[in-house]
Amino acid sequence: MGSSPAGSWFTQRVVVGVGDLAVSNNGHAILSTYALGSCVGVAAYDPVPKVGGILHLMLPDSQISPAKASAQPAMFADTGLRQFFQQFSVFGAKAARLRLFVAGGASVICGQDPFRIGARNAAATLEILAAHGLSPGHSDLGGSFNRTIHLDIATGGLNLKTPHGEHRIELGE
Repeated sequence: MGSSPAGSWFTQRVVVGVGDLAVSNNGHAILSTYALGSCVGVAAYDPVPKVGGILHLMLPDSQISPAKASAQPAMFADTGLRQFFQQFSVFGAKAARLRLFVAGGASVICGQDPFRIGARNAAATLEILAAHGLSPGHSDLGGSFNRTIHLDIATGGLNLKTPHGEHRIELGE
């Protein structure tokens, strides 16, 4: 049996569920979100204070349920992104330094999707980011398959897993 490097003994995996977010400066943390289908995952990293986060949003606009948005703002693109970036500022991160990755927005319903939730989620996310002068350096949007992302807070390294394979994206460089 092989031995593990000492650093892996202390790694803490934080799972970001649907309609939730996490932002951290803990160099021993890996943030993960699973099964991004029509949902959109936004990963962001500021390499100076080494702060990273993931938002797993479910719907494009909080106007459809203001009560739900008040209780769970991360569920919606508009309220979730606002809350996400507020959390970054708590850790001393600056919007101008953020490196962004956006994934999901797929059409995973068999046949026609009259609601086009995935496409609407992706469009709303990109519009809101653009309105704040932000643009993802990398993205993997659309299609008809799920995605999983893992963000290493120590390095800013992001692993994207799809049915087509794995890709590493460096947000910390």
